[in-house]
Amino acid sequence: MTAIADRRAAREWKKARLVLELKRAASTRGIPVASDESLNRMIREWESGRRPLVGDYLELFCAVYGCSPAELGCFPEDAPEPELDEVSSLKRELLAARSVDTSMVKLFESQTENLRQMDRRLGAESLLPQIVAHVGQMEKLLQHGVASGARQLVAGALTEAAALAGWQALDLGRYGDAWNLHEVAKAAAREAGNSTLLAHATAQQAYVLMDLEQPTEAVQLVQQAVAHGEGKVPALMTTWLHAAEGEAHAVAGNSSACRRSLDRADASLPVDAADPELPFLFLAGSHLARWRGNCLARLGADEAIEDLSGALSAMDEGFNRAEAGVRCDLAGALLKRGDTSEATVQAEKARELAALTGSVRQRIRIQRILDLA
Repeated sequence: MTAIADRRAAREWKKARLVLELKRAASTRGIPVASDESLNRMIREWESGRRPLVGDYLELFCAVYGCSPAELGCFPEDAPEPELDEVSSLKRELLAARSVDTSMVKLFESQTENLRQMDRRLGAESLLPQIVAHVGQMEKLLQHGVASGARQLVAGALTEAAALAGWQALDLGRYGDAWNLHEVAKAAAREAGNSTLLAHATAQQAYVLMDLEQPTEAVQLVQQAVAHGEGKVPALMTTWLHAAEGEAHAVAGNSSACRRSLDRADASLPVDAADPELPFLFLAGSHLARWRGNCLARLGADEAIEDLSGALSAMDEGFNRAEAGVRCDLAGALLKRGDTSEATVQAEKARELAALTGSVRQRIRIQRILDLA
């Protein structure tokens, strides 16, 4: 047996467990990895010594087993000549970046949209590694791109993908990853020269601060986004920014400021609340009412129950995580009114949906309500 095989044997891990650990390590480092089937085949070859363990995969094995390359039996002489490997790798990356055109960027955007739709239904738990690898691929193209036009196209697509990945990481309670992915999104938006995407990524990043119980800083960050977007972003984004500002004020306990922001959101909502250029914003129909209800529930306002009940009855199918949030908010509002029985019913339904989507964020909120019921 090789030293690589010995490590797995010592832990009594099946290959499926090793594959899972490698994917987790890859996700935290933004390293794309092969499919489960390919990884199984590669592990067999690495452990038998038929294939050298080098590069990103060597880094992942060291992280998973908590050891050095030497302890895995991998020495510098086993690896390709560093200087030549670095040069050839750079040439490959530069060549790949040269192939970027409008059609390729549209493929990236389409992939992001597919992941976004799956996220609404299934949650982030199984999707985050895919979106992180997707982000990493675009980051490499942006880092090695030379033509300014191509760089801007990739940067715009990267912003949306990184913001989605950041939101998924937040939903899983991975606050450091969520913050860093939003930093990637903001830097890409600046590269793209896109004020709308920059305002969105900045305001969304404030939710990390809200969950970390830093509401004052969250309000400041959202207000920066509102100020940055003033007069530069579409009406639909203006609505979203004011609603996000309202929620930050609600978390901070600023009732009057919250209501003013929500009124601004209502006033700026365009007649057509769907914009194909902003596929990540959902404010039509019940969605803005749901958001208003969430804010009012946080403030303990009685009218939150009416807003949330109406939003729940009008909610579209497929927004499982959003529905979990509405039911959680409704449970909290009902509990404050003293309706413990119905609050428990709504909280239990919310817990079922949170389990379906794997939302750590929602599960924490729901458990707090059930503990009080």
